[in-house]
Amino acid sequence: MGKFVIIIASIVFCLLGQSNMLIYLGISMLINYAFVLVNKRFKFTNKIILALPIIVNVGLLLYFKYLNFAITNINMIFGKEIPFMEIILPLGISFYTFQQIAYIVATERGDLENNNIIDYIAYILYFPKLVMGPIMDPVDYISQINQETRKQVDITNIAIGIKLFSLGLIKKVILADTFAKAVTWTYTNIYAATAMDCILLTMFYTFEIYFDFSGYSDMAVGISSMFNIDLPMNFDSPYKAISIRDFWKRWHISLTNFLTKYIYIPLGGARRGIILTYVNTLIVFLVSGLWHGANWTFILWGILHGLFSCFDRMFDKVEEKLFIPVRWFCTFAIVNMLWLLFSAQSVAQWKMILFKILFMQNTSISDGIISAFNLVENQFIYNMLGLNYLPNNVRGFNMLIFIMIASVVCFVPENNYRKRESLSIWSLLLATFAFIWGVLCLGAESTFVYYGF
Repeated sequence: MGKFVIIIASIVFCLLGQSNMLIYLGISMLINYAFVLVNKRFKFTNKIILALPIIVNVGLLLYFKYLNFAITNINMIFGKEIPFMEIILPLGISFYTFQQIAYIVATERGDLENNNIIDYIAYILYFPKLVMGPIMDPVDYISQINQETRKQVDITNIAIGIKLFSLGLIKKVILADTFAKAVTWTYTNIYAATAMDCILLTMFYTFEIYFDFSGYSDMAVGISSMFNIDLPMNFDSPYKAISIRDFWKRWHISLTNFLTKYIYIPLGGARRGIILTYVNTLIVFLVSGLWHGANWTFILWGILHGLFSCFDRMFDKVEEKLFIPVRWFCTFAIVNMLWLLFSAQSVAQWKMILFKILFMQNTSISDGIISAFNLVENQFIYNMLGLNYLPNNVRGFNMLIFIMIASVVCFVPENNYRKRESLSIWSLLLATFAFIWGVLCLGAESTFVYYGF
């Protein structure tokens, strides 16, 4: 009964988000499960045949995400005028494509003892992880939904779930969405933006994408906890990283694990000499960049992360001797610079912003950025505490408060996932406050950065 509840809830979720998503996803699921049944019947050993469903999955992803990108570059390079295709990108295609591949590989390896269609549908459609992850191992998920002990109501798990969901919600609607307003204003006015505006843009997008994606992950883990399902940790205080390699052990952990398991290790990993290790690393990060989007910005972003990861491995012994705060500062600066590339509309725009920062011709902060942080909630708190003189006399006071709060949340406490079982009266009050405030802030439509991937 529980599996059918998950399936029905997931179908409703898809219909509310993007109705045509079910059509594309249904076709993909039909192709994949048909192959599973055929392979189960005939026990294929030919590697080309076994690779066919993976090729189909990747082919569908390439068609929807990269066909028009390829047409754009062909037209530019060869002077053609090939018309663009009218393609609607299915919601969450990047994530559920990887889930499909994981399921196919698990069945081919014999890791799934029971691969009936209900378990398969429940795994692929499970709505908390469907459109933005985390990417979950099918063996782990299916084993959980078949455990009898997980079919009973667990008050502790419900409390943990409410806590995580509430903290994730406040991350998204207060922190991420507010920083997003400042980022949007700056990109809208990028040619008039000052050097200081561009520096703040770099910092604010770094905060925005973290609070946006980690907030979603916290909510997904929280909802799953209420269902007695354990999703894997997707973030582990990534901005505390002291190297790029360390960063990718902390950021979008499920994607890193997937690429390591299904690309890096099959290519040979670090087992075939140092040169091939670097090549394999660059291939993995190139795939990561392509997976994120059809733009040269994403491709270059992936390649640069790969190069910095190779440099980390190359100079590992030297880096170990450096002062830890220096290593952290350099890593955080590189991550910021590359997030700017990730958010830019083009490589040329990214370079323009970097040059503005480099020459520092104007260090003033535009009113548009400052006004993005002037929320109704701020004024309510000032009125209640009698602190109106602060925002009235300190320019950008609200912006400074948001920067301080974001910095504290990113750099001081332990990750929410690691301390999820820490329940107390204080965590109850914090979760209640976060949930109420978060719901009150949902008056306008709130979208997630990774919905576009």
